[in-house]
Amino acid sequence: MVRQAKAQRMLTHDQIWGALDRLAARAGLSPSGLAKRAGLDPTTFNKSKRITSDGRARWPSTESIAKALAAAGASLEAFVKLTGDDTGDGRSVPLLGFALAGASGHFDEAGFPSGKGWTEIALPAAEDQHAFALEISGEALAPAYRDGDVILVSPGAPIRKGDRVVVKTTTGEVTVTTLVRRTAKVLELQPLDTTQSERTIAASDVAWIARIVWASQ
Repeated sequence: MVRQAKAQRMLTHDQIWGALDRLAARAGLSPSGLAKRAGLDPTTFNKSKRITSDGRARWPSTESIAKALAAAGASLEAFVKLTGDDTGDGRSVPLLGFALAGASGHFDEAGFPSGKGWTEIALPAAEDQHAFALEISGEALAPAYRDGDVILVSPGAPIRKGDRVVVKTTTGEVTVTTLVRRTAKVLELQPLDTTQSERTIAASDVAWIARIVWASQ
């Protein structure tokens, strides 16, 4: 296990895992995406793997870190730098699997993250303090977004015609789409698959809409 750095500095459990999160983000991946690229089980770097069932800290193996560095094209020295506080202009935002976004309890009435089930991921800085990330699963949104891609969603960002957005309806449906037109009464949306017809949703049926401001690809 990696517990030492230059100048004989002992690294903490949180620093090591934080560095892996930042390594993944700099490669444009989620922690599970980095694990898959490294040829590891996709859950290797998940938050749930970092503490044992009896509450003890679980450290990543040197082998898994070495594979992650190779997959990200980074050196050990670069990894050590990522364990420090001065790691660039990114910050951590809440992360949720896209498939869970439609379930109740993950967002409040304003469309901000709430409740259980969220983890964290280090992503490029977002001015919106309520920004959150969704990890795409499956190929339903391909080729725009593929399995393992992460999208950064900003509820506070202004939305204009042509922006890609995430829309949640009052019935719990969550969709990624392109905004065609927005009025006081309706939303006109173009599916990412442009062979599909435009869709119109009554404004009263929209729980919230938020702009996608960044995507790992």
